[in-house]
Amino acid sequence: MPPRPRFDRRAPIRELPNINDRISYPKLRVVDADGAQLGVINREEALDVAKERELDLVLVSEKADPPVCRIMDYGKFKFEQEKKAKEAKKKSHQTEVKEVKMRYKIDQHDYDVRIGHAVRFLKAGDKVKCTVIFRGREIQHTALAENLLRRMASDLEEQAEVQQSPKREGRNMIMFLTPRKTPLVKKDKEEVSPSKAIRTITTPSKVKSANTPPQPKNQKT
Repeated sequence: MPPRPRFDRRAPIRELPNINDRISYPKLRVVDADGAQLGVINREEALDVAKERELDLVLVSEKADPPVCRIMDYGKFKFEQEKKAKEAKKKSHQTEVKEVKMRYKIDQHDYDVRIGHAVRFLKAGDKVKCTVIFRGREIQHTALAENLLRRMASDLEEQAEVQQSPKREGRNMIMFLTPRKTPLVKKDKEEVSPSKAIRTITTPSKVKSANTPPQPKNQKT
């Protein structure tokens, strides 16, 4: 096929579906809308059957001998196929690796910003590469960098799992986090309620009754 001119303003050629009159094969194996086999019939007869049912004759297998056609509502079929394709596209997510860089001497505000970035990446379904960068003699403080990464893993434990523990690579220390698949279950601390205090102070009425001597009973004469 020769190349199209540079300034060709014609609309691109669309590939039209092989349905109804666009089917040119003389003999066809036809399947009804309910899946019943109608056998091998000629093209005109197959088109008449489709028109009687107010449906379309759609070519589904061109390489078969003879080619296979199905009687169906092509508009409804196309709509369902496009809907399934959109749903599959929404569900499919290519996992990417997002990186969060910092120094081991990072202040609290910047650390909170890095945590926010990591949470956003994890909620999008991406992995997070946490990197602590060493400069100059900072390479001597790998323990501080490891503590920082473990602190980050602890702060993100509800959203992430540690895929790779802190590990030194060259002049960096890295850790990989992956989105948590199962929710984190935390054991709630049982709150022990203080026992009720027993009242040991006697009331004035009890004190009075305790100090009053018993009255003698009246004897009959």
